[in-house]
Amino acid sequence: MEEEVKSLNFIEHIVEEDLANGYGQQDLRFRFPPEPNGYLHIGHASSICLNFGLGLRYNAPVNLRFDDTNPAKEEKEYVDAIKKDVKWLGYEWDTERYASDYFQQLYDWAVELIKQGKAYVDSQSSEEMAEQKGTPTESGKESPFRNRSIEENLSLFERMKNGEFEEGKHVLRAKIDMTSPNMLMRDPIMYRVLHKAHHRTNTDWCIYPMYDWTHGESDYIEQVSHSLCTLEFLPHRELYNWFLDQLVDTEKLRPKQREFARRNLSHTVVSKRKLLQLVEQSVVDSWDDPRMPTISGLRRRGYTPESIRNFAETIGIAKRENIVDVSLLEFHVREHLNKIAPRVMAVLNPLKVVITNYEEGKEEWLEAENNPGDESDGSRQVPFSRELFIEQEDFREEANRKFFRLKLGGEVRLKNGYIIKAESCTKDTDGNILEVQCTYDPKSKSGSGTEESLRKVKGTLHWVSIAHAVKAEVRLYDRLFNDENPDGHKDKDFMEFVNPDSLKKITGYLEPSLKNAKVGDRFQFQRLGYFNVDTDSTAENLVFNRTVTLRDTWAKIQQNN
Repeated sequence: MEEEVKSLNFIEHIVEEDLANGYGQQDLRFRFPPEPNGYLHIGHASSICLNFGLGLRYNAPVNLRFDDTNPAKEEKEYVDAIKKDVKWLGYEWDTERYASDYFQQLYDWAVELIKQGKAYVDSQSSEEMAEQKGTPTESGKESPFRNRSIEENLSLFERMKNGEFEEGKHVLRAKIDMTSPNMLMRDPIMYRVLHKAHHRTNTDWCIYPMYDWTHGESDYIEQVSHSLCTLEFLPHRELYNWFLDQLVDTEKLRPKQREFARRNLSHTVVSKRKLLQLVEQSVVDSWDDPRMPTISGLRRRGYTPESIRNFAETIGIAKRENIVDVSLLEFHVREHLNKIAPRVMAVLNPLKVVITNYEEGKEEWLEAENNPGDESDGSRQVPFSRELFIEQEDFREEANRKFFRLKLGGEVRLKNGYIIKAESCTKDTDGNILEVQCTYDPKSKSGSGTEESLRKVKGTLHWVSIAHAVKAEVRLYDRLFNDENPDGHKDKDFMEFVNPDSLKKITGYLEPSLKNAKVGDRFQFQRLGYFNVDTDSTAENLVFNRTVTLRDTWAKIQQNN
């Protein structure tokens, strides 16, 4: 029992303390409250895993609530994408809620605050309000409209709701304390006028509530026990509690806001605004471009829900922000794909090999395991013929003793096949090698049981039969930014660090078992990495994405630079 307590993160300790101090199991309810103004990214995945993980741990309901209070930026497309992402990660929400469900209730409560003298309509411009709000070291000044009569405030607020004023003409502010050291408490805006159609309420409303007014009250309506936010909302907690104080009903549970640190991922950005900039400026093709840190981008690239959940669990929940190396995320997807991805052969940089003592026109089908680590995955047949492709980098005319691949006079084993020996090669006028002529040992066939088949050679190469090869477009993805923290330079724009080699498109030659591969199917291209079938793929034109290399080649490249 003691070990279990030690394994709790600080959020779980808070929940445990509340359970020990009067909360019942039935009181627990959590929520994940995204704003539908963009696609979810890897940072959101940690929040999803935290909130839904708490729900699973304590057998408590978790709401999916859309913070849809800004019709200028929010769209149904994003709502649908968010729901798809949460489900894909393996979670089910208890109820689907929207802040817009509570527009009438929020308006009614705002009217009550006006009647109590705790809110007023301010008619200053945004520039005037910013100026009179003060600084962190200087108190703010009261608005000249702060002491309007309750009757005038009620009239103006109703007229705002009815659409009688243009945007920016009036706002509703809470009347709190213009001298508070917390600037968020200096008469924060509760409502602004927006003449824009909402994705759910259309044009029913001309005023929309601000986040701070909406968030805590929505938690209260839904009886959320623990409202978990990232660390930048710590200063908002005082305002969260002030708004709740105006509605206290001792018969109902009072939500508790607590904060955890955002975990930033190296070599990327996770600001929705900056991700949108990447899309709008065509640095990437779309929100689900496989180079994007969005959940949809990771899914398209070939990441698995399990790998992302394992990553979130590994980095844990902390009280201080830090940058997590993307190689940790890559480690988790390698680890999972190693268990589940069938092994296949593909050649991405082809060099022709002709086996001169293999009969012309002959072909045979060799037995190949789908996953050497899991016999239950079975096997498949791979065609072998006189003319093959191997990788260009797997052959050298001359090489030292540490080169265990094919070289003139040297032998290698072809995976699942025969031992071959390089006898000669053909070059073009520039000295580029066009073809390698080899001989093979017909008694060395893998698995044949002959003495020759057990003969050991140091190198084993993957290959494909040219006559049977399936052509495919292969997209080699790399990190989108060359810099570990592209967003952390005050004197430079993050766009300056875009990696120009983040995508290379080449033609690959695949074994024919992949001819009928479907979108989303994942494979290990032996010796090359993990790949999956992209959504652009068709029966006539297969498209594969490289999910991740077999090893962390990026770290090695950086060490050599």
